[in-house]
Amino acid sequence: MPTTTREIRLAARPSGAPTAENFALVTTPIPDLVDGQILVRNTWMSVDPYMRGRMDDKPSYIPPFQLDEALEGSALGEVIASRSADIPVGATVTHFAGWREHAVIDAATATVIDPDLAEPHHYLGALGTTGLTAYAVLTDVAPIKPGDTVFISAAAGAVGSVAGQIARALGASRVIGSAGGPAKTELLTKEFGFDAAIDYRAGDLAGQLAEAAPGGIDVYLDSVGGEHLRVAVEAMRPRGRVALVGAISGYNGDSTQRGPDLFLAATKEVTLRGILVNSYFPIFGEYIAKAAGWLADGTIRTKETVYNGLDQAPAAFLGVLAGANTGKMLVRLG
Repeated sequence: MPTTTREIRLAARPSGAPTAENFALVTTPIPDLVDGQILVRNTWMSVDPYMRGRMDDKPSYIPPFQLDEALEGSALGEVIASRSADIPVGATVTHFAGWREHAVIDAATATVIDPDLAEPHHYLGALGTTGLTAYAVLTDVAPIKPGDTVFISAAAGAVGSVAGQIARALGASRVIGSAGGPAKTELLTKEFGFDAAIDYRAGDLAGQLAEAAPGGIDVYLDSVGGEHLRVAVEAMRPRGRVALVGAISGYNGDSTQRGPDLFLAATKEVTLRGILVNSYFPIFGEYIAKAAGWLADGTIRTKETVYNGLDQAPAAFLGVLAGANTGKMLVRLG
């Protein structure tokens, strides 16, 4: 058994956009297990935009990261020691103690997965909270009706790429995605099955959306905020639905983008509703069973951007904040 491990700690809180100096790679002893605990050798970890908010010392739906302590997030690995009757050595589990090569965790906080159902890394993406977020949005938060026109921002990212494909499976008649650059927009239509793709970096977002959806949109999945949300509300048909998943355009304190006209939203009877994915954990099993079938038959296709080694986790995180990823951003450990 290893006696030490490496972890990434928060070295300093960022002012504006984070940099590599906000992180520290530290070697630390592995504590002895007590009853009910397991030791996991992490093989994959996820980096996600919401983690930027946890770097600031301010109240939110989830506590901030602590200075000089290991960061955390979704991860997957093999149990190499166990003092739990429920999870044996050799099991593959997901948990929330990422940003480290080994994790001592309470067995009750880990979930055993079936690596034969799908490749393990999918449990951090299409079969993880990423996919669950997309599914919950399109079935409950901003539910799709047959024939709807759906608009998705950050559509080449982790949630957006899955959401566009689920929207089609749920009966949307037209699915439009926004992404940055011609390579990503081409991927949306050729790989992920979107009907149209908008390159927001080319400018005139409103004009591009009007061309892609001349009759307006019914559902908008917002991961960007700012101009994207404003333009989507303007393009909404009466009683349209907006799911507020994220607002990455403002995560580093950029307040230059004008937000939506809420009076216009009111006159159109548009619903704007937020989502916290943990509210949908009770349907996780139901979702995985359905999504595993979608993965197997090609209804859902995935892309991953992979960095190798724990020392590359900060670079992967900075990359996802900058939109450098296609699909899910993952770090392969070990």
